[in-house]
Amino acid sequence: MKNLYKHALVSIAALAAAQGSIAAGDATAGEAKTAMCAACHGKDGNSAAPNFPKLANLGEKYLVKQMQDIKSGERNVLEMTGMLAGMSDQDLENIAAYFTSQSMQLSGAKKIDIQLQSGLKSEDPIALGAKVYRAGNSTTGTPACTGCHSPRGQGNAPAGYPRLSGQHPEYIEKQLKAFRSGDRINDGDNKTMRGVAQYMTDAEIKAVANFIAGLN
Repeated sequence: MKNLYKHALVSIAALAAAQGSIAAGDATAGEAKTAMCAACHGKDGNSAAPNFPKLANLGEKYLVKQMQDIKSGERNVLEMTGMLAGMSDQDLENIAAYFTSQSMQLSGAKKIDIQLQSGLKSEDPIALGAKVYRAGNSTTGTPACTGCHSPRGQGNAPAGYPRLSGQHPEYIEKQLKAFRSGDRINDGDNKTMRGVAQYMTDAEIKAVANFIAGLN
């Protein structure tokens, strides 16, 4: 009886290992599936147009979730309509593995003007962005970005928090505003990003997005 139980445990462990290997992303197989992705996101995941996010090195867990949410309709991205319909879960894992294996090219922070709510221009938009990213806003209860996305914007891949460093600032700004307005809601039951963005002003969003683009 003990031997039977032992063999059963070994069989279950072997099955679990096999399932795990099937679910793991294969970057080589994923590259073969990215031809249609390259038109907007670039062959290596570094999109040239700011309306299309860079996918390179974002994090495998994050990318898989976003693609699954887009496929299921939980996240609505007009440009992605029907693009993932024929993809299996394994295909999505492979695509995520490929793009995560690529290096992100930095967009870089730009010289911009920020208009505050008072109508005055911020004297130093980079400093405002750095302050929001590193310390949040204690007055409104906005938490710092560093807690989830790391001080250098590298993200937290195991937790599913994406890399932000180097992303197009226009894209980051758009997503923060979408979380703030409720147009994007796929940030989990804890509503993490909606909680972060809900009290952020347009000036803070623009400044932090620009700052993030130059992080390295």
